[in-house]
Amino acid sequence: MTVFLTIALMIVIGAAIGGVTNHLAIKMLFKPHEAKYIFGKKVPFTPGLIPKRRDELADQMGKMVVGHLLTPDGIKRKIANEEFHQTVTSWTAKEAEKLISSSKTVTELAADFGIGELDDKAERWLKDMLSQKIAEKTAHYKGLSIKEALPETLLEKIQQSIPQAADFILKKGSDYFQSEEGKQRLRRMIDDFLAERGMLGGMVQMFLGNTSVFDKVQPEVLKFLRNGETKRLITSVLEKEWANIQNLNVGEAAEKFRLEDLAEAAQQAILKEIGIKERLNAPVSQYLMPYSDWIHEDLIPKMTAKAVEYLHNNLDHMLGQMHLQEIVREQVQSFSVSRLEEMVLGISRREFTMITYLGALLGGLIGALQGIIVMLIN
Repeated sequence: MTVFLTIALMIVIGAAIGGVTNHLAIKMLFKPHEAKYIFGKKVPFTPGLIPKRRDELADQMGKMVVGHLLTPDGIKRKIANEEFHQTVTSWTAKEAEKLISSSKTVTELAADFGIGELDDKAERWLKDMLSQKIAEKTAHYKGLSIKEALPETLLEKIQQSIPQAADFILKKGSDYFQSEEGKQRLRRMIDDFLAERGMLGGMVQMFLGNTSVFDKVQPEVLKFLRNGETKRLITSVLEKEWANIQNLNVGEAAEKFRLEDLAEAAQQAILKEIGIKERLNAPVSQYLMPYSDWIHEDLIPKMTAKAVEYLHNNLDHMLGQMHLQEIVREQVQSFSVSRLEEMVLGISRREFTMITYLGALLGGLIGALQGIIVMLIN
């Protein structure tokens, strides 16, 4: 009976020694977190292995991630996978559909990306650009004559258009004096003319009897406007004026004809015609909906293929520029020792427990063997 008690006691002692030793060895990987001192002397095995070698661990983890985990070849194989292509295409199509059917305006969408008041900014930009272009052209042509500044083809077209302009003036004049407004205006002019002539005007009216002066003058005015000689006269006057205008300096012409006002009016007309505010405050769907089929069937597949191809061809350079090894090293170095301990234990807690049990088992077996050997010797 004493033999069995001795062996059992040695087994218990051996198991306790083995288990406690392994448990302490595991704890010493992490603790103490900092070096300990007694009477100014550093206590051996402090700090623990991982706190002591944290910088080296961080460096090795960075090398492991770049060299064995996030390798360019591994990522390229994933990118080249057809399933990956389909996933990217499907995700892009869903996001595009949200945009196509969105009720947000272009201005609101731009605000989501941090670009506020896009409509006002765009209108100001367009207005400033037009003003700048007009100012640049004015400064460039200021020392030239109209003839030198305008293209030869434009000068010829204006010259050829003078007879048509004369026709237009005479036709509009004829139409005006046949209209009710024109008749009333001509009648007032005649009445004012006769009134200013006093007795002479009364004699003229008396001489015509019941027929008004207007009834005599209006047909003559129309006849004058429709006369071929009148057309030649107007054409000749316009040609002479055009010849004089061509010789004007652009600067003089700008002052004489108030081209600044004309430029301002043209600028306002362009802004109104473009209607940039109205366009940017229209829903995005208004612009994208008509092209929905083309976007889904043609644009998205091509864009996805191009993006994946670009990523595949430039992946080595991109990963190199990201400096992943340095990122991992800095991240691990920034971890507290307690967090590193939590991370390692979170992954290997079960294995560390089994190592403790294994130490106890081996210690117990060694204790049993020692007990048997002692009993045999005795």
